[in-house]
Amino acid sequence: MSIIYVLIPLAVIIIAIAVAVFFWAVKSNQFEDLERQGYSILFDDDLKPDERRDQTVKEHKDE
Repeated sequence: MSIIYVLIPLAVIIIAIAVAVFFWAVKSNQFEDLERQGYSILFDDDLKPDERRDQTVKEHKDE
């Protein structure tokens, strides 16, 4: 029964850390461009990264 006194504060600390990491990720714009990595597998590898990004932006604007 005494282990509960250790596990509950430990769980609260872990949850607080997880919430802090989530808010840090949102603040540092980690969730801004969720579609770029999904589109990257559809493009040919012979394009340079700059051309690939420009093509992605152009296609995204057409939608």
